Amino acid sequence: MTGDFNIRDSDWDLLYPYHSIHTNILHEIADSLNLELSMPINLVLTWYTDNPQDSNSVIDLMFLYADLEQFNNYQIMLELYSPSDHALIFVSVTIKEEYI
Repeated sequence: MTGDFNIRDSDWDLLYPYHSIHTNILHEIADSLNLELSMPINLVLTWYTDNPQDSNSVIDLMFLYADLEQFNNYQIMLELYSPSDHALIFVSVTIKEEYI
């Protein structure tokens, strides 16, 4: 499960000092699906604003099954956020023949 969750939180944005009640709800939903928050290889921001009154942040997240080899092995493609204001999240998942 991945996407723009529009939740700023200190759990995934080290520059943001607050915890959101919405984070708890999101974790409950992920838990109900047997998913856990995955952290990228490169800890960079995922959302870049052109409004000087807002600050860039991490609001794009990926939740994966914890037992996957690739669990903490995805990248945020920072150089690919234009023309969007979100950086591209890239994960490579190996499909083994036994699972096809």
